[in-house]
Amino acid sequence: MRRVLVFQHVAVEPLGTLLPLLRSYGLRIRYVNFERDPEARPSVQGYDGLIVLGGPMSAWDDASHPHLGREVAAIEAALEGGTPVLGICLGAQLLARGLGAEVRRAEQPEIGWHEVCPTEAGRGDPVLGGFSECESVFQWHRDTFELPNGAVHLARGNRDGCAQQAFRYGESAYGLQFHLEANAALIDRWLDTPAHQTELESLGNARAGQTIERETRERIARSLQLSDETFGRFFDRWTERPRRVPYPHR
Repeated sequence: MRRVLVFQHVAVEPLGTLLPLLRSYGLRIRYVNFERDPEARPSVQGYDGLIVLGGPMSAWDDASHPHLGREVAAIEAALEGGTPVLGICLGAQLLARGLGAEVRRAEQPEIGWHEVCPTEAGRGDPVLGGFSECESVFQWHRDTFELPNGAVHLARGNRDGCAQQAFRYGESAYGLQFHLEANAALIDRWLDTPAHQTELESLGNARAGQTIERETRERIARSLQLSDETFGRFFDRWTERPRRVPYPHR
């Protein structure tokens, strides 16, 4: 049975839609939860894939989160060994850091539903190829990154300072700045989290949460379709067999 290693940083940023999808492929999941075990020293040896999830910290917060350096070392080992890597939000930033790219504070945060548009390379990419000309995806981040040397730019944002939204390095390492793993229940959970509420208040828009709730109702169905297709294409590339059961859209 193939095994996938998952780096989780905080309880409120789980696998989301990825969990039933991984199970549908019959993949065995092993979590490294750095919130519970900040001293963990994971190795990618013996695993067939690595997923690095999001988190509220910055990719260079090594002083307060020393495990970030160990995560980057594990990502580098995965890249060197040809192990597929999927980085989401902070995970994409850590992947970019491991590839020597600059990760920095964005000019302004992206929180809520924002459009991303595939590049020409993205439209023909085996994983991102299901994206239409532009798609509305869910975002929650304050940092951004430069495109790593040797990486292929797959999707760009339409806001200044957050052009890098998706990239591929080699054949099997993908970084996605946005949260395709977020379903409606997970977004509601984020909106109910005190730290996230404080962050929303810092935007200076008292109705930001209500706007996100409304736009989630309008856009979540398409996001779930993109999640299913995009992540499914990623796993199809390195799993030995197709999904055991259809993936539920929810």
